[in-house]
Amino acid sequence: MFGTPILMWAIFSGAALAAILADLIIHRHARKVSLKAALIETAAWIAIAIIFNIWIYFARGPQSAVEFLTGYVVEQSLSVDNILVFLVIFASFRVPAESQHRVLYFGVAGALVLRGIFVFAGIGLLQRFHFVIYIFGAILLLAALKMLLSGAHKSHPDRGFLVRMARRIIPVTDNFEGASFWVRRDGLLYATPLFLALVAAEAMDIVFAVDSVPAVLAITRDAFIAYSSNVFAVLGLRAMYFVLADILPRFRFLDQGLAVILLYVGGEMLVSDWVNIPTALSLAIIAAILALMLVASLLWPRRPPTGAPSVSA
Repeated sequence: MFGTPILMWAIFSGAALAAILADLIIHRHARKVSLKAALIETAAWIAIAIIFNIWIYFARGPQSAVEFLTGYVVEQSLSVDNILVFLVIFASFRVPAESQHRVLYFGVAGALVLRGIFVFAGIGLLQRFHFVIYIFGAILLLAALKMLLSGAHKSHPDRGFLVRMARRIIPVTDNFEGASFWVRRDGLLYATPLFLALVAAEAMDIVFAVDSVPAVLAITRDAFIAYSSNVFAVLGLRAMYFVLADILPRFRFLDQGLAVILLYVGGEMLVSDWVNIPTALSLAIIAAILALMLVASLLWPRRPPTGAPSVSA
């Protein structure tokens, strides 16, 4: 498939499926995820990605390994923005903490399908129509400018088009029913607010796929590397959410850092016909951007809102 042996796809698919099933078994009961458990799971997902990267190194060579690692870092960085949007969704629908993991699980499952469609469609278009590279580059630049000028988290997911359509088509209850998306009352099937939160999450998956897939295609045109790096970044999103949900809003320059990454990879895609930037150099530049964002956020933290009460010793 696009030059990669079927055996490699089978090994990758088996590893990803086993990880997904293990996660489903661990979280088969609705409960609030503790910070300790989330930290352990996040470390496990990162370790799995590193082990897979080492396997790629020996199976495909150092260039493919560097491309996978760069793609993984870029997608993991953009996943941070997903987490902030999930925060907005859960706040908008008032999703109980013990039910959030269920929305994240199915949201991630939808993201895996969408990323696969976008990756294969994007590579197919690039192979047949070279000018598409400029369209993808422009998409990344526009996404970066939007993030810089207006912020990425000022939308109202509870008023989105798909959510409004769902409300019109499907009867919805006013209250949550544990971790259930559906409930039967008087012989009729009703959706719960948790289902609407899932619809909002899937709608945002489409938006993020439009941004993230061109970003990884700016790094590699290898379908196996592009999709597998997306998959491992997305799989760790659920656990990372519970680690970073309270921390991320404190990073003052998060949007700016992610926007600069999008500007870089978009610009790299636009000039790729004339300038060949080594993947290892791109990885170093992206890592430096993330480091600068973190340091700047620590040195110049967010100011408390005007009128906020001060804390005295």
